Amino acid sequence: MKLTNTTLLSSERLATLFAEQVDGWPHRALTVRVRYSRGREFSGTCDYTAKAIYINLGRQVQYPYDIYTHIARAKSNATHWWKPIYRVRVADAYGLALYVFCHELYHWLVKQARRNTRQKESMCDRFATRVLVDHYGAGVFDESGRPAPRSDWDFQDLDGFVARARRMTQAELAAVRKAKAACRPRAQDKFPADHSGQPLLFPL
Repeated sequence: MKLTNTTLLSSERLATLFAEQVDGWPHRALTVRVRYSRGREFSGTCDYTAKAIYINLGRQVQYPYDIYTHIARAKSNATHWWKPIYRVRVADAYGLALYVFCHELYHWLVKQARRNTRQKESMCDRFATRVLVDHYGAGVFDESGRPAPRSDWDFQDLDGFVARARRMTQAELAAVRKAKAACRPRAQDKFPADHSGQPLLFPL
């Protein structure tokens, strides 16, 4: 994954944040571009053809910042249905950039898993929210401003939905290499030595 950053944020820190989330997923072909937006507080795009994720951050955003999301369960009554708007609070620009990255990354994973890419915004929001909550302590609030129970928004098997795109993590790859190395015959096993200590090319 190649990162291009034209903001004042640390490229090294952004690279670390993003790398932690792509481990075990297809990402080598991806290019991630972090830049300032022309007016909006933030936006993001996943370009499947260019294999690129674009993250646009507003210069004047005040933090902590509330991201309005579609992570809540849909509700209905006798005449219609709707989705409550839940807010995810990020502490700084790095949290906002990570949220947008994870949202667009899930779009990418849906495509790599050969799933239908239409109408996946809520799933992408949930994937990004889960990362921010689990790893960076972000708060999730309902329409009344109260902390939202996790069961209200984390109710889908997001990893399972894109499991077809799954790759081995770095830890899993390291374990495989270690196991292969342990099974590899040593030179003295391949060529037994005679009493002089010299290896024999052919058994006696």
